Amino acid sequence: MKFLFKKIIEILARLYIWRFKPVIIAITGNSGKTTAKEAIYAVLKDFKKVRSTAGNLNNEIGVPLTILGDWSQEYYDKGPSLFFWFKVLLVSKFNFIFSNDYPEVLVLEYGADQPGDIKKLTRKYKPHISVVTAIGEIPVHIEYFKDTDDVAKEKSNLVKCLKNNDYAVLNQDDPLVLDMKNKTKAKIWTFGFTDSSEVKISGFDNSLDEKSKPKGIHFKIHKGPISFIPISINGSLGKGIALASGAATSVGLIMGMNLVSINEALSKMDGPKGRLKILSGIKNSTIIDDSYNSSPLATELSLDSLFSISAKRKIAILGDMLELGEYTIKAHQKIGNIIGGKVDILICVGPKSKFLGQGASNQMDSQNIYYFETSELAKKKIQEIIREDDLVLVKGSQGMRMEKIIEEIMAEPQNKKNLLVRQSNKWLKS
Repeated sequence: MKFLFKKIIEILARLYIWRFKPVIIAITGNSGKTTAKEAIYAVLKDFKKVRSTAGNLNNEIGVPLTILGDWSQEYYDKGPSLFFWFKVLLVSKFNFIFSNDYPEVLVLEYGADQPGDIKKLTRKYKPHISVVTAIGEIPVHIEYFKDTDDVAKEKSNLVKCLKNNDYAVLNQDDPLVLDMKNKTKAKIWTFGFTDSSEVKISGFDNSLDEKSKPKGIHFKIHKGPISFIPISINGSLGKGIALASGAATSVGLIMGMNLVSINEALSKMDGPKGRLKILSGIKNSTIIDDSYNSSPLATELSLDSLFSISAKRKIAILGDMLELGEYTIKAHQKIGNIIGGKVDILICVGPKSKFLGQGASNQMDSQNIYYFETSELAKKKIQEIIREDDLVLVKGSQGMRMEKIIEEIMAEPQNKKNLLVRQSNKWLKS
């Protein structure tokens, strides 16, 4: 039955594309794709009628669901029941016949859990603009691929499918991504901190409030040697948002926008939940909530943010990085080596994080390293550990449910549904 519904919604989604002819902007990467999606949506939403992928609906079911409508809330709250699928089919058929109010632009994430995933998606829903954010040295989901090059090969299918009049928007700072320019017929736009990037980011720094606590970030985006815009984004940290802004600027320019309009849009952007969001914590502490998911590259970027801000004490609460296959031990030890001596307290959550603690113990007192099997077991003890004015980073793979720890230590747990990831009924019951 599930296979039948999947085939029907796939056919309907392709019919929608045929009838309404939206511009499809597809995004992939092992780090930063959701933030890039949010930034692109923020830039375009006042310029065009836009719909974007919600949550992680980025697979062979999620992509057509997004094409057919905004089904994310019901999908996550109630789950894909028979009633849900019948409702999708009936509403989609009705809208296909009678609706004249379809989005001009679809901003879609294309995920790759296994080899062939992106190739299948591009065959069914070919993009006009493909954005590749980052691959990294050890990408997430690599346990299903032979090696990092194999991951990059799969991701490159997003640009291989493009035609001469399409666009490939590539992160120039990542060599594996930049190499994709040789694998497509499309016009190339690059973004990044590298000087030769077509859309270049410079002057990146944190911004602080009157109490010297982190408030957000500011940077410049350049197009050519003369034109540039200053960008300030409050509520979030990290170079990942700057990179996402570079990708979004590239897309905006391709779509016909100017830098002034792009600046206004990005300055109003509220970064996605669970991606280096700044939250108030108990005991006047500050939380850096990066609980959505994790990979080695994303964790290094998170730690860069933690290290770059002054605080009385710095606490890193890190959960397992999952789906790394044979790279699991090496990746966790490397993160531990990076942390050692740069934080006051390290809290490791999950069985794999013991390797992270081992790496850190070479450069910091083992008494300041704590181990817990799960986030449930960790959260009460962490309340006791936190002191006045601590700066606390929380990060881990989705399966580690690190948002449960943040709920325990945030100043406003009553607002958790508005501030934290995975707050749908489906997730809260799991």
